[in-house]
Amino acid sequence: MKKTTLFKQYILSPEILIAPVVHDPLCAKIAEQVGFNAITTAGYSNSAAYLGVPDIGLMSMAEMLNCTKRIIDAVNIPVFADADDGYGNVNNVMRTISEYEKAGVAAVFIEDQKAPKRCGHMVGKDVIPPQEMVAKIKAAVHVRKDPDMVIMARTDALAVNGIEDAVHRAKLYREAGADLIFVEAPESIAQMETIIQEVKAPLMANNLDGGKTPILSAQELQRIGYAIVTDPVACTYTIAKAVKNVLQDLLQNGSAKKSHDNMVLFDEFNEIVGLKKIRQLESELVGKN
Repeated sequence: MKKTTLFKQYILSPEILIAPVVHDPLCAKIAEQVGFNAITTAGYSNSAAYLGVPDIGLMSMAEMLNCTKRIIDAVNIPVFADADDGYGNVNNVMRTISEYEKAGVAAVFIEDQKAPKRCGHMVGKDVIPPQEMVAKIKAAVHVRKDPDMVIMARTDALAVNGIEDAVHRAKLYREAGADLIFVEAPESIAQMETIIQEVKAPLMANNLDGGKTPILSAQELQRIGYAIVTDPVACTYTIAKAVKNVLQDLLQNGSAKKSHDNMVLFDEFNEIVGLKKIRQLESELVGKN
């Protein structure tokens, strides 16, 4: 089955899809190995891992696509990709969607923030007029070749104009052809329930630790009515803390031996990255000479 079709089935299923954000192929492989059915790439984590900067719109389309493609190539599960605001007007959106589709994404999303965009839980956001975003969604739907490739529309209007405008935009974006809708940064469970009740479409939730939205389990979100949940920061924040701790250990003690309990070691790491399979194939090919 195509990854696009599989992802679409997941978001239409009664069971919620958990698709965590990963920022590199190593995290992607680990996510697949522990049993996730799909993964996500996103600007917040890519900005940190690729450039070492916050999510304030500094990643170009080419850089985001490069991050996404390397992750796609590392795994066999569907990848849901962040395309920010589409990187311009409708013409830019069409090129963006085409390039992402050629890279092999199963799903892609664009948002209605005004450039330069920023993390949805940061202050100081602004949004474009809704009809401008409607045109972008129509352009994305028009240019995709595979009708099963999911296109999600994200609105950041809640923090800018309030819940009524956010819901209004979500409905417009669904009517324009978006397969999946994301209303960013609701500030209460009541707001989340209002979004679910008002917007007749598969909806995404976002569990950002330290953000504006209440953190609910996947089971609680499924009960409310969400189709998919992603965690955009868990991998990135965990790695940041672990690396800080081990490097402090190394600097203070001259080795990282005290941190071994918090590491995978040589053999386990080689298993994660598939060294045994590579060597087996290498031996088979050399033996055929």
